Amino acid sequence: MIKFIVDEKESGNGSHLIHNGTKGCEDMPLFDDQILIGYFANYELAYKRARMNWPREKVVGCTKCCGE
Repeated sequence: MIKFIVDEKESGNGSHLIHNGTKGCEDMPLFDDQILIGYFANYELAYKRARMNWPREKVVGCTKCCGE
């Protein structure tokens, strides 16, 4: 299972980035700015959970650690 987190702070375009917390990423937010989405088999499942948890927020996957 892969740990996924979302950045509490918005990026420049107003979205919150989802990161692969297991793989790590150079753009990973500071620990205090991380919100745990959960542990999932893949990014798609983590994205669906993030949309359920934050339906009014724009959440997108980080292109560096959540890309295919």
